[in-house]
Amino acid sequence: MEVSVKDMTGKQVKTVDLPADIFEVEVNVGLMHQAYVRQMANARLGTAKVKRRGEVSRTSAKWYRQKGTGRARHGSRDATQFVGGGRPKGPRPHSHDLQMPKKMRRQAIRCALSALLRDEQVVVVDSLEMDTPNTRQMRQTLDAVVGEGNSALVLLAERNESVERSIMNLDDARYLRASYLNIRDLLQYDRVVIPLDALDVISGIWGKEK
Repeated sequence: MEVSVKDMTGKQVKTVDLPADIFEVEVNVGLMHQAYVRQMANARLGTAKVKRRGEVSRTSAKWYRQKGTGRARHGSRDATQFVGGGRPKGPRPHSHDLQMPKKMRRQAIRCALSALLRDEQVVVVDSLEMDTPNTRQMRQTLDAVVGEGNSALVLLAERNESVERSIMNLDDARYLRASYLNIRDLLQYDRVVIPLDALDVISGIWGKEK
């Protein structure tokens, strides 16, 4: 598919053909959902834990004598019904990781990019360069490129400190290396800004294997 390429002022300077095997695949919503659930699950730490009866720090002495008090028989104070006792059936540390085949993960990224292009959420720019970090200038550039009021995910081919620091203070924008594309970030923003050098990285990584 041929799309227009904008400069940093928002004017169209040329057109470019996007690779069909990445940006024109059949959108599989179920596959994207599975990839999203996997990514969010794998981000969970799974460190929640309560102390069981054998782990609390309580005296091991018998609370009171076995007979003659008229009360129930108890051997210690670490029982679950007492304040300070162990907690029953509480969370234990465990992994929330989910598995997904590599081919399915890669196809989910292609589906997301194709869906974004279909919905006119992909914006291609010829370059995104700044001599020094300048948040105000970056705000003006993004407003011109994606339109005011739209959040933006800016893809970068490589480290660019001036651009990264300029985007860092914007609430509705984020930068991401093109090699780190993931389903969560792609679907989180109104527009995805792709410079031509980042497009080359995407084509090299997510193009269909020959």
